[in-house]
Amino acid sequence: MKSKFQYFLTLTFSVLLIAVGTYFFKFTNNFTFGGITGLAVLVAKTGLISAGDFNLITSMILLVIGLFVLGKKFAAKTAYCSILLSFVLSAMERLWPMSGPFTDQPMLELCFAIVLPALGSAILFNIGASSGGTDIIAMILKKYSSFDIGRALMLSDVLITGAGFFIFDIETGLYSLLGLAIRSFMIDTFIESFNLSKYFNVVCDSPEPICDFIVHTLGRSASVCHAKGAYSGRDKYIIFTALNRVQAVHLRNYIRKNDPEAFILISNTSEIIGKGFHSI
Repeated sequence: MKSKFQYFLTLTFSVLLIAVGTYFFKFTNNFTFGGITGLAVLVAKTGLISAGDFNLITSMILLVIGLFVLGKKFAAKTAYCSILLSFVLSAMERLWPMSGPFTDQPMLELCFAIVLPALGSAILFNIGASSGGTDIIAMILKKYSSFDIGRALMLSDVLITGAGFFIFDIETGLYSLLGLAIRSFMIDTFIESFNLSKYFNVVCDSPEPICDFIVHTLGRSASVCHAKGAYSGRDKYIIFTALNRVQAVHLRNYIRKNDPEAFILISNTSEIIGKGFHSI
């Protein structure tokens, strides 16, 4: 129960980040990048419906389609986020009506319109969830076809963003285009940062003390291989281990103090799959 509560708390926090960035910074500045919310900005310009309400209606339609096509497993992960995001955006329009942007600095507003939703989306992707919207269309296409989904979604985002040049003005369109270019990069950067670990190759003469420190102090494991120095011709040992960032600092300091002759190679990695890290 505690694990499930933490999971849904993470989902809720991520969705609220997306909602705050979208409503207070994206909608108010008419930035059109980003799937359903970008389309909502264009539709709201007609005056027939608000951006939040359009997002709510469209997301509910996609959600129902996804429920029938993708099944209950889809609903368990995506439905909660999609429903919460839609209702929060619609509620914000009624609780905190915005007649214009917070500031007269569109670049500053663009930064928050990108960073907050990107951070929220990255957290969701990292725990295997999604905020719905065009992701539902992608899941359906992936299930029933070999269509290049990534290219299709990018094309739809470009078309929606490009429409901003005609519906609004050149300046708004250029800001939206810049936001589209940066958004994907920011999501990938956040995900890699969340998962960042350190991979060690330690070349030494005596592996036992180092392995003992890794196993009994850091609570990790390691592999040891026998090797031979190409220059010295002496027998060596190579220790392979993967650690999180805090553990990596402890191991580096331990080796520096207790075996200063050891040769250490440390690499950054965000893709470690196995016990103690990420499951397949």
